[in-house]
Amino acid sequence: MKWVIFLLLFLNFGLWYGAGAFQGPERSKVIASGNLPRVASLKAEDSAEAAAARGASVDQPLPTAGAQKASGIGGSGESSAELSDNGADTPALVCGRLGLIPALDTAQALVAGQPMAGEVGLDWQEVTRELPSFHWVIIPPQPPAVALKQFRDIQRQGIDSYLVTEGENRNAISLGLFESREAAISVLEEKKRQNLNAVLANFPRNQISYALVFKAEPDLVKDVVQAVKTDYGADFDFVEINPC
Repeated sequence: MKWVIFLLLFLNFGLWYGAGAFQGPERSKVIASGNLPRVASLKAEDSAEAAAARGASVDQPLPTAGAQKASGIGGSGESSAELSDNGADTPALVCGRLGLIPALDTAQALVAGQPMAGEVGLDWQEVTRELPSFHWVIIPPQPPAVALKQFRDIQRQGIDSYLVTEGENRNAISLGLFESREAAISVLEEKKRQNLNAVLANFPRNQISYALVFKAEPDLVKDVVQAVKTDYGADFDFVEINPC
C-alpha cells in the first residue's frame, strides 16, 4: 500500500515538473495587456532622436506663418507696402525732344539760356535727315587726263560746268543740278543736242539739323516746352513726349 501511495506522489511530481518544463516563455506584459505602442508615439520618439542627433531642441516651437511674415522669413525682407510707398514717392520721368533747329549756335544758345536746363538735363543733339535726291546732269567719270581736257573744251564753249574732284563720281563733269526732274530732263536733251555724252544721275543729300532733349517729371514737361518755345520765338517741326 505504501508503495502504491509513493508511486502516485512520484507520478504527480513528474507531471507537475513536466508541465512547467514544456510551458512557453512568458509574454511581455505590454503585449499581453493589448497596449501596443502607437504610431504617433513612435514618430515622436523618432523625431526626438533625430533632433538630438542634429543637436536641436525638440521642445522649441516652430515659427507661425504670421511670425514668418513679420520677421521676413521666406520673403525679400521688404513688405509690399514699403514697395508701393517707394514707387509713389518716385514718379516716372518722361523724355522730351523738340526740333528741328537749323543752326548749331541757335541750339546751344537755347540750352544756355534756360534756367531749368540743369534741373531737367536739357541738351542738344545732332539730327541727320535724308531729303529727296536732286537730279544731276553729268558727263560720266573718265580717266583724269581725258576728263580735264573735255572740261576745258566745254568751258571754252561757254557752257556752265565744273569738274567733280571727289566722291564716287570723281572726274565726272557736272552740267547742272536740279530739284525738278522735268527741268533736269530738259537740260539733258539740250546737252545731247550739243553732242555731249551727258546722262541723268541722282545726287543724294542729307540735312544736318539739331534737336533739344530733356528728361523731367510729367508735371514739369509743359513748363519746359513752353519756356523753350518762348525763347526760340517760333514753332518746332515736332514736339515728342514719351516715357523714358
